[in-house]
Amino acid sequence: MGNGSRARGVVMKTLLLIGGALLLKRLTKSTTRWDHTRLVAQSLTGQKFSRDQASRDPDNYFNIRLMTCPAAEMVDGSKVLYFEQAFWRTPQKPFRQRFYMVKPCPKELRCDVEVSSYAIRDVEEYGNFCDRPKDQRPLPEEVIGDIAEHLTTIYVKRCERGKRCLYEGSTPPGGFPNSWNGATYCTSELAIMKNNEIHTWDRGYDDDGNQVWGAKEGPYEFKPVPASSFNDMLSPLNFPFQQSMEKRIEGSFVLQD
Repeated sequence: MGNGSRARGVVMKTLLLIGGALLLKRLTKSTTRWDHTRLVAQSLTGQKFSRDQASRDPDNYFNIRLMTCPAAEMVDGSKVLYFEQAFWRTPQKPFRQRFYMVKPCPKELRCDVEVSSYAIRDVEEYGNFCDRPKDQRPLPEEVIGDIAEHLTTIYVKRCERGKRCLYEGSTPPGGFPNSWNGATYCTSELAIMKNNEIHTWDRGYDDDGNQVWGAKEGPYEFKPVPASSFNDMLSPLNFPFQQSMEKRIEGSFVLQD
């Protein structure tokens, strides 16, 4: 009996050690910056609206449709996404179009992913890019050739445990040059939330540090909208309200950077 008990004890200890080692390996298995790059690019992709926020605070926010999809991949593996914004009821008329390039942060920086925005050469060719069949879109090599002026870079890192977000980041101190509406520089903030929301906050400032464009009360909150809710948005009751909102859009950040 004694030998049998000792043998069982040895087996149990061995199993516990093996199980502990496997658990430790699982817990300590590192996620690479390329893994984070893929997750951030995937999270940015899709159709989202700021409808709920516009309903809560129509004086400061507009119901905007944000649409993003993969457009190309660079030789080094960086993801190129096409991005556009439009009023929710006129998605065929985007007023803001950009390329995003998503790639790992350099090792010397304390971040996981870079999200850079670029102007688009021949931008008229890209309206509703994501809504078209793939055989009616510019080819990936054409996309790469149409990447124009660098506009901003947001340095994104994983959110701390317990926060609502998965990733968050901003442009560096001082932002990037910008000349629209009297601005001399602009800043951007990005948060990718656990519920598949995207929060963005773009602002422009003059030489004296006064904000001259962009939302003032906080970031725009873009949420995926179920098909049933999207149909509700098409109700004629929403049109007068939205038309008045669109008239007030002049001077808002969404028209230009």
